[in-house]
Amino acid sequence: MTSESTLPSVGVVVPTRDRPELVRLTLKAIAEQDYAGRIEVVVVHDQVPPDHQLESCGQRPVRVCGNLRSPGLAGARNTGIMALETHLVAFCDDDDVWLPGKISTQVARLLREPDAEMCTCAIVVRYDGHSTERLAHAEQVDHQDLVRSRMSMLHSSTFLLRLSALRDDIGLLDESIPGSQNEDWELLLRASRRRPIAHVDEPLVAVRWGGSSFFARQWRSRIDSLVWLLERYPELGLDPVGNARISGQIGFGLACLGQRRQAMRWAFKAFQQSHWEWRSAATLMVACGIVSGDRLLAVLHRFGRGV
Repeated sequence: MTSESTLPSVGVVVPTRDRPELVRLTLKAIAEQDYAGRIEVVVVHDQVPPDHQLESCGQRPVRVCGNLRSPGLAGARNTGIMALETHLVAFCDDDDVWLPGKISTQVARLLREPDAEMCTCAIVVRYDGHSTERLAHAEQVDHQDLVRSRMSMLHSSTFLLRLSALRDDIGLLDESIPGSQNEDWELLLRASRRRPIAHVDEPLVAVRWGGSSFFARQWRSRIDSLVWLLERYPELGLDPVGNARISGQIGFGLACLGQRRQAMRWAFKAFQQSHWEWRSAATLMVACGIVSGDRLLAVLHRFGRGV
């Protein structure tokens, strides 16, 4: 039988900002994990005063601090990472909830694969009363998988990494990415360049989509972050399917910003790269005023999908 002394310790980084009710639900789910090893939590308040009352939440140790690095998700996560001295580090956003068995299942997977540096799991998306499971249909994710697709089921709240590998080999979150947008995908790309990512294809995290996210509709920074990624990861521009997806996302964002001409140029570029890229048509519909971007997103979110 394994005990706390024989299992790797897990540090959980929870960045938060002005969501006191939701973050308490997040901490409750972490505290209720059935993992027999040590779990400690660092809650990092980004651009708001720390709420030290959170340190009394649950039966697991909780520390509270402010973001000591760049404002935004990347800096907040890095602040938490550098505050830990555990074997493993996990992320959980303050509007998401770990389901029972999340940590114990992922730790068991890493223990079976000593060469793996990172493990993810599938998710269930919750939006407006609807729940949709998002599975990867794979037990391992390599770099080319992430070049071709963002694989949104590999959500940041599913990440579990070896702390030493993250700090010394993979590297911390890149705080220079515009608006801290897509910083989780960038970390996946960087980690998968080194080694394939172990994956548990069970929905072990409930992800809340919708208006609660501070980053849900920040189109300018989302566009800028995608251009940033294209510049730093040339392989993204070499895969026709992956490049078409990114072009379609940029076009859709521009259409939502009312920049019709630029949006249509990106939509045409996406169509040239892949005739099957549906974001081309979505961009044209928004750019031409047939449907609003918010309305189209609401329909997609009901099926657990995004742009």
